[in-house]
Amino acid sequence: MSSFTETELAALKRAYASGTLRVSYDGKTVEYGSAEDLLGRIRTIERELAAATKPLPVAGFAGFRRGNS
Repeated sequence: MSSFTETELAALKRAYASGTLRVSYDGKTVEYGSAEDLLGRIRTIERELAAATKPLPVAGFAGFRRGNS
Protein backbone atom coordinates (compact mmCIF):
# COMPACT_ATOMS: atom_id res chain seq x y z
CA MET A 1 0.00 0.00 0.00
CA SER A 2 1.22 3.48 -0.84
CA SER A 3 1.64 6.19 1.78
CA PHE A 4 0.84 8.83 -0.83
CA THR A 5 -2.66 10.15 -1.52
CA GLU A 6 -4.52 11.44 -4.53
CA THR A 7 -5.00 14.69 -2.58
CA GLU A 8 -1.24 15.15 -2.31
CA LEU A 9 -0.74 14.37 -5.98
CA ALA A 10 -3.45 16.83 -7.04
CA ALA A 11 -1.94 19.60 -4.90
CA LEU A 12 1.52 18.97 -6.35
CA LYS A 13 0.19 19.06 -9.91
CA ARG A 14 -1.67 22.32 -9.24
CA ALA A 15 1.48 23.89 -7.81
CA TYR A 16 3.59 22.70 -10.73
CA ALA A 17 1.08 24.00 -13.28
CA SER A 18 1.00 27.41 -11.61
CA GLY A 19 4.78 27.65 -11.21
CA THR A 20 4.62 27.59 -7.40
CA LEU A 21 7.18 25.70 -5.32
CA ARG A 22 5.22 25.81 -2.04
CA VAL A 23 2.54 23.14 -1.72
CA SER A 24 -0.09 22.76 1.01
CA TYR A 25 -2.31 19.71 1.49
CA ASP A 26 -3.88 17.90 4.45
CA GLY A 27 -2.61 20.58 6.87
CA LYS A 28 1.00 20.22 5.67
CA THR A 29 3.12 22.70 3.75
CA VAL A 30 6.22 21.74 1.78
CA GLU A 31 8.48 24.01 -0.24
CA TYR A 32 10.52 22.45 -3.04
CA GLY A 33 13.90 23.78 -4.15
CA SER A 34 13.11 23.76 -7.85
CA ALA A 35 10.46 22.85 -10.39
CA GLU A 36 12.52 19.74 -11.21
CA ASP A 37 12.30 18.63 -7.56
CA LEU A 38 8.56 19.12 -7.60
CA LEU A 39 8.17 17.25 -10.87
CA GLY A 40 10.31 14.41 -9.53
CA ARG A 41 8.02 14.10 -6.51
CA ILE A 42 4.97 14.04 -8.79
CA ARG A 43 6.49 11.24 -10.89
CA THR A 44 7.41 9.25 -7.77
CA ILE A 45 3.89 9.47 -6.39
CA GLU A 46 2.36 8.58 -9.76
CA ARG A 47 4.53 5.43 -9.93
CA GLU A 48 3.71 4.45 -6.34
CA LEU A 49 -0.03 4.93 -6.82
CA ALA A 50 0.02 3.02 -10.12
CA ALA A 51 1.89 0.14 -8.51
CA ALA A 52 -0.56 0.08 -5.60
CA THR A 53 -3.53 -0.31 -7.93
CA LYS A 54 -2.09 -3.06 -10.14
CA PRO A 55 -3.57 -6.48 -9.48
CA LEU A 56 -1.15 -8.98 -8.02
CA PRO A 57 -0.29 -11.97 -10.20
CA VAL A 58 -1.98 -15.21 -9.27
CA ALA A 59 0.28 -18.20 -8.86
CA GLY A 60 -0.95 -21.77 -9.07
CA PHE A 61 0.53 -25.11 -8.20
CA ALA A 62 1.44 -27.63 -10.86
CA GLY A 63 0.58 -31.22 -10.16
CA PHE A 64 2.09 -34.38 -11.63
CA ARG A 65 2.19 -38.10 -11.04
CA ARG A 66 4.80 -40.73 -11.69
CA GLY A 67 3.75 -43.95 -13.25
CA ASN A 68 0.25 -45.19 -13.90
CA SER A 69 -1.18 -44.65 -10.42
